[in-house]
Amino acid sequence: MGRRGTLIQSYAEDLRTKCGVEPDMDLLEKVAIGCGPAIYDPDASLVAGQDATELSTIKENFLIRKLDLRDGPELQEAIEEMIAIYGSAEPRKYRAVLYYLLTRYFRRENAYL
Repeated sequence: MGRRGTLIQSYAEDLRTKCGVEPDMDLLEKVAIGCGPAIYDPDASLVAGQDATELSTIKENFLIRKLDLRDGPELQEAIEEMIAIYGSAEPRKYRAVLYYLLTRYFRRENAYL
């Protein structure tokens, strides 16, 4: 298994143990690939759940641009809800896991077809 495969397995384990979700491995792989080289960067691969600038970037670049959602308060609420599911106290929140949760939440799996 290559480096990407190892990371995807880590993401799947987080989804199972920290989020209580059995992942769709095909979708998880597509989300990880969609994150591009960020998954290999120790800083960029993680999300700071308390950083308003980063959460705004997730909303703009992922939810609005990638998932093609309309801006509104429900986007910020969804981000906060997914962070809570991941665990507010959890210091290591993988970007790919958060993106996976948001994709499933908004039922936008077709963005990865």
